[in-house]
Amino acid sequence: MSSLAGGSYPPALDDALERDRLVQTIKDWTIANGLAVRPPPELAGNDSEGVLAMSAPVTLFPSPFPRSCFEEAVAIQPKYNELYARISQDEEFLGALVQEVAGGDEFIANLWDVHRRVKEEGYVQNLSLGLFRSDYMVHQDGEHLQIKQVEFNTIASSFGGLSAQTTLLHKHLARTEYPFLKDPIPQSSLDLPTNESSKRLAAGLYAAFQAYGKSALGHPTCALFLVQDGERNVFDQRHLEYALQSSGPQPVPVFRLPFSQILTHTSLAPSSPNRQLLYHPPHNPALTFEVAVVYLRAGYGPSDYPSASAWEARYQIERSAAITCPSVLTQLAGMKKVQQVLATPESVSVSSSPSPNSILRRFIPDDDNDDGSASALFKTFTNIYPLDGTSVAGREARRLATDTEECKKYVMKPQREGGGNNFYRSAIPQRLREVPESHWGSYILMELITPPPVTNTILRNGKLEHGGVISELGVYGTCLWDQKTGQVLHNEEAGYLLRTKGDKSEEGGVAAGYGCMDSCRLV
Repeated sequence: MSSLAGGSYPPALDDALERDRLVQTIKDWTIANGLAVRPPPELAGNDSEGVLAMSAPVTLFPSPFPRSCFEEAVAIQPKYNELYARISQDEEFLGALVQEVAGGDEFIANLWDVHRRVKEEGYVQNLSLGLFRSDYMVHQDGEHLQIKQVEFNTIASSFGGLSAQTTLLHKHLARTEYPFLKDPIPQSSLDLPTNESSKRLAAGLYAAFQAYGKSALGHPTCALFLVQDGERNVFDQRHLEYALQSSGPQPVPVFRLPFSQILTHTSLAPSSPNRQLLYHPPHNPALTFEVAVVYLRAGYGPSDYPSASAWEARYQIERSAAITCPSVLTQLAGMKKVQQVLATPESVSVSSSPSPNSILRRFIPDDDNDDGSASALFKTFTNIYPLDGTSVAGREARRLATDTEECKKYVMKPQREGGGNNFYRSAIPQRLREVPESHWGSYILMELITPPPVTNTILRNGKLEHGGVISELGVYGTCLWDQKTGQVLHNEEAGYLLRTKGDKSEEGGVAAGYGCMDSCRLV
């Protein structure tokens, strides 16, 4: 039983024949429509040719999600896009936060060093592109339900391609399978919102491609997707590539390049003060493309930078004329430290604050068009605190994090993207004992969100997992702006992602093996 959906939704599927039919239908549809991933090594066996694919983990039914919370998250996304575009333009603000965490986080320090090096010689590209995703969970306080932000992603905001396909899967099942179950679900009872995340994320990339314009060197222009070696989530990325290639009247040339091969297959135009980025396709070295847009689906964690040459590759991308998604400053705007300083109450005690703090108002004042923007954003924040040893909030947060009972109400996060990096509840004091106290400030402490109970069945690696689940809503946004003038050229909400995990799992990343793909049934 689900407190959100009520009744007997979703059905239990006690009959094995009925259950097996639905599972087989889902397996076939997901492969036929690209809702798939490459298998992990333990399942791939001797797939040396890379021909195997498997269904992405997915729920059998769309999970119930409060309509008011969904609509609020979608409506506020353009304002979040604007907020993070403005933060990326404030070098002084970001630099101060980098200094707070860099002592315990070499990765952040190295990113800042890339920016510093480019600034010394001068940037040649003022336009910045963000493909963002703001992640939320529903927080239940008595009978009141509200969305609370988990994190804001500024780099490699994944699963836009698979999310659109998941919505189509559940819409297909709502027409062809659910009405004919022994415990039928009428199609009219399912409010499944349209989701065009692939198309709309590609529209953001295309806006940047158009803004770059034609090559001054006479080369054809292209978009370059930087990816990880051995990428399993390739089909998610391919959906965006295909959508981008068909965005305009003429096909947009799109190429995939492993992050580790940047210096091998790209160069800066010789003797050109504009430092155009040139791509030399390894399959046809006679061709040369000028790169208009670089989209990073790699480069968001230390493992992508195993050597100094990897940092030189990132430096080459950053100092080039290509419009980069994201720039280093935009990536740094996604630090958990940024989220913390926006959300931390200014009260002397660690408690809820009724109004936005001065830092949030610095970027989004409430009198912006008289729409209460800062207050609307602040409503979505949960309490987040620093772990420094100097501020009142930081000292109190340290007490909470090291208390064996109080820590059970919190999650501790480093400045990282991707699943598997966080420390929950009783694991927090142990982690702090392993880290020098001088490095505690590189973490933030976040109050856990309490979602309402929901039940569903997950199909993962061909096996079913039934029981209580927790869902996390991600809303995509695309934004193109001028880093020098602040002018916003493109700003749109771009679809949604629903990730669902068993309610006993702490982490929720699909690629990291914790969550699964889902879609919303609005209730």
